[in-house]
Amino acid sequence: MRAVRFHGARDIRVEDVAEPSGVLAPDDVLIAPAVTGICGTDLHEFLAGPIVTPKEPHVYTGATNPQILGHEFSARVLAVGDAVSHVAAGDRISIQPLLSPRNDYYGKRGLFHLSPVMGCVGLSWAWGGMGEKAVIKDYNAQPVPDSITDEQAAMIEPAAVALYGVDRGGVTAGSTVLVSGAGPIGALTALAAHAAGAALIIVSEPNPNRRRIISEIAPYAMVVDPRSGDLAQIVADLTEEGVGVDVALECVGLEASLNACVKAVRRQGRVVQVGLHMKPASIDAMLWALKDITVEATWCYPTQIWPRIARMIATGNFPVEKVITARIDAKDVVSKGFEALLDPAGEHLKILVTT
Repeated sequence: MRAVRFHGARDIRVEDVAEPSGVLAPDDVLIAPAVTGICGTDLHEFLAGPIVTPKEPHVYTGATNPQILGHEFSARVLAVGDAVSHVAAGDRISIQPLLSPRNDYYGKRGLFHLSPVMGCVGLSWAWGGMGEKAVIKDYNAQPVPDSITDEQAAMIEPAAVALYGVDRGGVTAGSTVLVSGAGPIGALTALAAHAAGAALIIVSEPNPNRRRIISEIAPYAMVVDPRSGDLAQIVADLTEEGVGVDVALECVGLEASLNACVKAVRRQGRVVQVGLHMKPASIDAMLWALKDITVEATWCYPTQIWPRIARMIATGNFPVEKVITARIDAKDVVSKGFEALLDPAGEHLKILVTT
């Protein structure tokens, strides 16, 4: 079967590999992926990997490179193991890609995303979404209603990252919110904040193309260029008595962005770290104390969030498909996928791949 495999930095190949064979384990699900998104984690692997993909057998899954990529995807069920009852052959599903023990400290508490041995389909598992077939575990297979498309179902995974950040920020009806960064996660975070009822959403983004895209997909947002002036003052001018926003969501993963969020949030406000930092950040701890703020850090998402997001998409409350800017075939995954997303012009947010 055809598959997109990561071998090393700037070494991603479309190859013919053996498809899954043999008898399914009782909790296995055999699937045919439909569409798969290229994630920021995939981009980091392409640029500087292996980082997350395993050079040595993964401690929990046993997987090792070369790795079939793809952890943001939808699929159709082909067959199920004897113990699987919640999905059947022919069902459409969204993949919740995290793999972890069900019976360790975190698993027993339903905190599957916090397991220290967690693996991920498409990053540290034998199979991924950018292959014609894959085997996943029963808990990875999340049924979706007929009212959402395969593309929308593939977008549930990155949408979960965004919505978890909004949840941790306590965004509710009437909230004032700053989203720092309008990449794919930032754009989804703005949509999620709107779905949660935020009354004012300010999006800070230096890239003009990304400012244009977010203005089109979230016309209710106030989109600003942080280089055009003092962001904290811009935010103050848009909020009641100049106090700043209730919640600032950092979606870039850079020190400057984190510190800008701290300056822009009101006293006793909340800053949520949604973007992943690749190196330590220097912060002004005294400012955190002076403003009496709460800083929340997030890792992935609670895996139980899938049905909620599917319902939000089905009702039109969370239009995740607006973040998709291109659809490509796997044969073009490097030139029209990875390289396009790394273009400094920033003309794309989410690119979907069909294998």
